[in-house]
Amino acid sequence: MSLRRSDRVQSHPRTVEKVNAEVAAPTKKRGRAGKGSKGDADSATPQDGVVPASMPPPPTTPNKRRKVASSPAKPPPITPTPSAIGFMTSSSVLRPTYSTGDIDDPTPPPADRPAEPHHTNATLITPGGTQVQPTYSNFEESPSRSTREPTTTSSCLLDEAVAHLLRVDSTLKPVLDKHPCRVFSPAGLAESIDPFRSLSSGIMAQQVSGAAAKSIKNKFISLFPPEDCPNGFPTPAVVAETSIPKLREAGLSQRKAEYIQGLAQKFVSGELTIPMLMNGSDEEVMTKLVAVRGLGAWSVEMFMCFGLKRMDVFSTGDLGVQRGMAAHAGKDVAKLKAKGGGKFKYMSEKEMLERAEVFRPYRSLFMWYMWRVEDVDVEAVENN
Repeated sequence: MSLRRSDRVQSHPRTVEKVNAEVAAPTKKRGRAGKGSKGDADSATPQDGVVPASMPPPPTTPNKRRKVASSPAKPPPITPTPSAIGFMTSSSVLRPTYSTGDIDDPTPPPADRPAEPHHTNATLITPGGTQVQPTYSNFEESPSRSTREPTTTSSCLLDEAVAHLLRVDSTLKPVLDKHPCRVFSPAGLAESIDPFRSLSSGIMAQQVSGAAAKSIKNKFISLFPPEDCPNGFPTPAVVAETSIPKLREAGLSQRKAEYIQGLAQKFVSGELTIPMLMNGSDEEVMTKLVAVRGLGAWSVEMFMCFGLKRMDVFSTGDLGVQRGMAAHAGKDVAKLKAKGGGKFKYMSEKEMLERAEVFRPYRSLFMWYMWRVEDVDVEAVENN
């Protein structure tokens, strides 16, 4: 009677060693193959990992090392924040020659006018193309501002804000001297903005590259005839009546097309109005806008700060601001980054709020300079 394989192995210790060696060898080969680009699917190892002794090892192709040319020193990092803001207020090649509120499209500075940190200091453009200057009559009392008439003007708002920052923290002087802020300068405050265009652009820019967002925006504008775009961008009424499939022809996802159409409907219904955006308190504007599908807190904060030119906006959800505040506080940013720690790895939200509180009512400017502390490239904000 012949013995089974397992019986023979048990009867001969040397055979046990030989079988174990045969089983172990192909297992090592399979591990190496698993590291290749083709993976186990292209491996020549038979089932159960047992390779006959006569089978030659699989051929290997030596890895060729490519020579990489040395590159020049890299510029300061561009964070998603300035890039997204720049696109939110960026110009389109299809727009007419009028002031859109784009950073590179300033209007001639108007006569000096009152300015107020908790008020919109930009000129807003109605869907019909009318430019509405900031007015400060009939203020509604709110926690963010008093009802008294402002004494600050557009020509000196930035100077007063810078002086306040230095009174609170004189160590900011080097970064303030090195990086003049154009956004809140008299020229920056003279710019006008189309709120529907700006907010729609922000939705288009979500989770796509800058180049893709620009392409989508231009295709979106080209969907409509010039008479439907008095401001170089389709009006809310036109977009609200356009079908979702038609809007998607610009390259929008189903959800983004719904968001933009829903935003347009808010303007048409009167839930969002130019007077509210102009004269409403910071709290009211924030509440009204975050209620719109597709507009999160960060998007609204950036719109209020760089679009409406409100001076006391502060975003704890911006990683660049958080990193800059940590560096300014003397923390080891590189070490904190390597350590990890989630959303607030550089500084806790509580500490961010506490440190920023003393810079009221000019936290927008403080936030802008926290980007500069870490040499974040804000060219997209100022020159796009």
